This record gives sequence, structure tokens and C-alpha cells, in this order.
Amino acid sequence: MRKMILFGAVALSFAACNRHKLVTDASGVFESDEVIVSAEQNGKILSFPVQEGDTLAAGSVIGQIDMSNTILQRQQVQASIAALRMKTTNPHPQIELVKRQLAVEESQLAQQLRERTRTENLLKADAATQKQLDDINAMIDQMQKQIDVYRQQIALDNSNIATQNRTVFSEQAPLEKTAAQIQDNIDKGRIVNPIHGTVLIKYALSGEMTTMGKALYKIANLDTLTLRAYVTGSQLTQVKLGQAVKVYSDEGKDQYREYPGQVYFVSDKSEFTPKTIQTRDERANLVYAVKIRVKNDGYLKLGMYGEVKFQQ
Repeated sequence: MRKMILFGAVALSFAACNRHKLVTDASGVFESDEVIVSAEQNGKILSFPVQEGDTLAAGSVIGQIDMSNTILQRQQVQASIAALRMKTTNPHPQIELVKRQLAVEESQLAQQLRERTRTENLLKADAATQKQLDDINAMIDQMQKQIDVYRQQIALDNSNIATQNRTVFSEQAPLEKTAAQIQDNIDKGRIVNPIHGTVLIKYALSGEMTTMGKALYKIANLDTLTLRAYVTGSQLTQVKLGQAVKVYSDEGKDQYREYPGQVYFVSDKSEFTPKTIQTRDERANLVYAVKIRVKNDGYLKLGMYGEVKFQQ
């Protein structure tokens, strides 16, 4: 009788354990796209206050590399550009003087034209001589030639000064390109965070020397994680892109936290089962990778094991 009671107690205990046993279709590891941010310039790190665990916004400036020497190079190029501008010639004062002389000559010509008309009338009335009219015509002819000279001089001055200035400006364009390149190098001295996420590892400190391409920190967006699971060929028919699934993570002994997930990647090629992954059929050698997007409530961590159930 005592043996029967003991056997019954063991059976009830085993049944209770089975009730808490979670049955899933596949298991995997939570991961995320990790970005290693590297220095884009050589120099001393002047400021880099970020700490591991900090949440950074995309595009935020989080540090500065010393670019003093490069700034001096930019100032030198800017000074050369300013010196070139001083070499250019302003045509307006010189041309304005010639225009005033032209205006005086045109005014005198108009006066002589009126005088010729008056002399012609007097000559018809025998009140003037032919020589007087000839002298006026000669004066008019001389003034018209002088006006033509002034106009040609204005055009020539414009052309010569424009050619001279173009020569100067042709030297300015390469300098401005050089200044833009130097400014780009200065901008790269700022450490700019590329994505929204959490700092996982910090590799450098303020005051250290860094070089171009040297890793400064690692960051990942932990708001949404990916569960990479593996399924056998027979399970592949249960999975499709966009499918809603249930994802579970350990919360304690025989307890699980449930999350909604969505399949966004199904491999089209099989691979050997990773040693750290168990499938429902552990005898399967070839499996297919499946990626499931899971919204993180803060409890999920990178590298944590998770399980997935495809059938709702």
C-alpha cells in the first residue's frame, strides 16, 4: 500500500513538471546589428564623455579630436584667397573718368552742331563766310573722332581688366577647393554617432591619441532585437515571411516571458547545425536560419537564448 502511495506521488510530481515544460519549435540567440564607430582623423581625443550603457541619438556629436594643425592650414588658404582678391582691379573708377571726358566731348559736339546750323543760316544771308563754316565742320569732325576714341578706350579697359581679373580668379578656384577639402577634414575631427542605440563597449578615452580607422566604441539599437533560430527542412513549411510568431525567454525556473515576433528573413540555403543551437529534431544535420524581429521591453539582452513557436 505504501509503495502504491509513493508511486502515485512521483507520478503527480512528474505530471506537474510536464505542465510547466514549454514546448516550442526552435531556439536561438538574441542579436542585433552592432556598429563599430572608428576615428576618421589622427590626433589627440580632446573630449569623449560617453559611457557604456549610454543611449545616443543618431547624428549627435559625442566627441572631438584635436584638429588645431588642420585649422591653421585652412586659415592659411583663406589668407591666400583674401590676398588674391586684393590683386583684382575694380574697373569702375578708371572707366568712370573716361565716361566723364566722353560726356564733356559730346556736350561740346552738340554745341558745335548748333553753331554750324546757325552759321549755315548766316551764310545764306551773306552774314558769314565759307571759311567760318569750314572751321566749324573741321571742329565737329575732330570731336567725333575724339568721341570714338573715348568709346574704344572704355571697351578696351573693360576687356583688359576683365582678362586680368579672370586670371586672378582662376587661381582662386583651386584654393577654394583646397579650403573645402581642409574643412571636410576638420569636420571629420568631430565624433558623430551614426545610429540611435546603446553604447555596448567603449574602446578609447579622452586624452588618448587615436588614428584614422581606430575603433572608438561599439553601439547597437536594442529597442528591437533579432532572434536567430534554426529549423529543419520538415519545419520549413511552417514558416513564411511576415508571419506572426510567439517568442519566449527564460524568466526563472520553469517560467517564461512571452513576446510577439515577426519573421523577416528565411534562409534559402541550408547549413550545418551550429553547436550552440538545438532544434526540435536534434538528429538533423542541415538546418535553415530564420530571423525574427522582437520588440525589446528591456528584459531581453544580446546573447540571451530564446525559443519560438510558429503555430499560434
